[in-house]
Amino acid sequence: MEIGKKLKKLRIQKGLTQEELGERTDLSKGYISQLERDLSSPSIETLFHVLEVLGSTPKEFFDDEEKEQKVVYTEEDQTSYINEEKGYNMRWLVPESNEKEMEPVWLCLKMGGQFKRFNPSLSETFAYVLTGKVMVQIGGRTYYAKAGESIYFHASDEHQIVNDYNGTSELVLVATESYL
Repeated sequence: MEIGKKLKKLRIQKGLTQEELGERTDLSKGYISQLERDLSSPSIETLFHVLEVLGSTPKEFFDDEEKEQKVVYTEEDQTSYINEEKGYNMRWLVPESNEKEMEPVWLCLKMGGQFKRFNPSLSETFAYVLTGKVMVQIGGRTYYAKAGESIYFHASDEHQIVNDYNGTSELVLVATESYL
């Protein structure tokens, strides 16, 4: 078993640098590097402490059964939400996406429909307009995008997406940092 390789993969999945992991475990960056390259073997106590900081149990870590990530999602995996008052339907394209870094949704705005207004955040938002035309209000500015066009913005101001079409508009929207 390549303990170092598994430690490195777990550290990267947690978004930590070697230095950050070292600070959280009171180990040097150099020692973390040696562990990850299998140049040094940690004591059981040190290994268990590192695993605890990385949010893993020894059983999970040493389980040889590699968990295969889900890559393809079907309609059966998706969940929907309808807001009749505001005139939109929303479908989460990936289950548990609110626990991930990106949250992809399909959004259908009826004529006159408007998606909820969001407060400023650190999120980034991307959308691709499938049909119709939408108006994007960010702070005091207004932008328009029609079918075939993309939208991308930092959500540092209050923002909202509104249907600006005499019919239905559909888009795929992906936001970082769950806020949908």
